[in-house]
Amino acid sequence: MALPSHLFCSESNGALYDTRAAEWSHKAPLRAVYCRTYACIKTAAELKATLRAGAYAWPGAYQMYFVTSDGAALSFESVRAELRAVLASISSGTNDGWRVVACQINYEDSDLACDHSGERIPAAYGDDSSEESDNA
Repeated sequence: MALPSHLFCSESNGALYDTRAAEWSHKAPLRAVYCRTYACIKTAAELKATLRAGAYAWPGAYQMYFVTSDGAALSFESVRAELRAVLASISSGTNDGWRVVACQINYEDSDLACDHSGERIPAAYGDDSSEESDNA
């Protein structure tokens, strides 16, 4: 969903500003935590900001995934699809398999898959020979 034209999201700090206000760049942001990737996720706001920032790290465009309190890997798509359950688990501190606690890059595990959907989470430096054999 695109932001209205009067809202500005800073690429340097992820804060959200309303440009209709006079001297908006010198004022406090509407939301300080709007669009930023958090490696350690403790609050619903941090999870939402990480979702808004997207599934790819910058720089490098490495694909990221979420880690739950019990060590499961979840794709960005699965977290979006099950957002109510994830937010409820974060708010209550429940260890029910949905409480997201981190966001990481899959550097080398070419077999990593989302524990909810089974979707493959590509490795940044892993062996992509399985991809090549699938396309042959």
